[in-house]
Amino acid sequence: MTLSLLAITWGSSFILMKKGLIYFSPQEVAAYRITAAMLVLLPFSLPNLKTFKGNFLPLLASGLFGNGIPAFLFAIAQTEIPSSLSGILNSLTSLFTLLIGILFFRVAAVRFQIAGVVVALIGALGLIGFASLMDFGIYGKYATLVIIAAGCYGIAVNIIKFYLHDIKPAHITSLSFLLIGPGVLIYLLTGTQLVEKVTSVPGAWLGLFYVSLLGVVGTAIAVIIFNRLIKETTAVFASSVTYLIPVVAVAWGLFDGETIGLEQVMFMVLILVGIFLINSSAPGRFFNRIFR
Repeated sequence: MTLSLLAITWGSSFILMKKGLIYFSPQEVAAYRITAAMLVLLPFSLPNLKTFKGNFLPLLASGLFGNGIPAFLFAIAQTEIPSSLSGILNSLTSLFTLLIGILFFRVAAVRFQIAGVVVALIGALGLIGFASLMDFGIYGKYATLVIIAAGCYGIAVNIIKFYLHDIKPAHITSLSFLLIGPGVLIYLLTGTQLVEKVTSVPGAWLGLFYVSLLGVVGTAIAVIIFNRLIKETTAVFASSVTYLIPVVAVAWGLFDGETIGLEQVMFMVLILVGIFLINSSAPGRFFNRIFR
């Protein structure tokens, strides 16, 4: 149930981002998204400042890699690629969670997971049109920003699981945003034109509403739920929410008039098969975890 709720929430983030980008620049969307999340989480962060003691660096890393950097990368990427494709590529979070866990956190992998890494990579490279370096193009470059963001998520998931496991999920989320939020707020007010656009651009208030939903529901609340899932399960299983996010993102994209070709569907299926394998030492165990 938690996994499904999180998938619907995060899967809807891509269409909200797309709607916000109609009125604001990628930098404005990302900065306001982070600021809104920080502000709504102040009731959780301010009473728990003592948690910083001994956890400052992991919390800062969680904020940067789990929220700050990806917010800007996703917003920039969606100026050139469909929201549905962003949702599909975001599913690679599980792949990076496993790889980073193996390389830096001594997480053991089994043959199904290794096979999943290979399959998911093939799907991702095919989806962004990485036929050759000469054929990469603007489209592929912007899609790569989403892949980098998924890598950032993989870092954050492992940090939370191995360094912040004894802290409440709401505290991890709120304090992470409190560390990165003030700097982003200063940038939003002094380095962007968001305030001017809201007061002068027709319809900008609607865009602000979309990005507010993105920040409060799609970021603050969703990250709390996600961090709880990390603590209650394994890092890799928690990241398996990205196995379901593409379904929601694609559905919203189709509803909004985006088109998906047969080749894209084929590569999407490869990614999802790869993520399926990554999230289980054996396929049967995966289904047992989902339906128990």
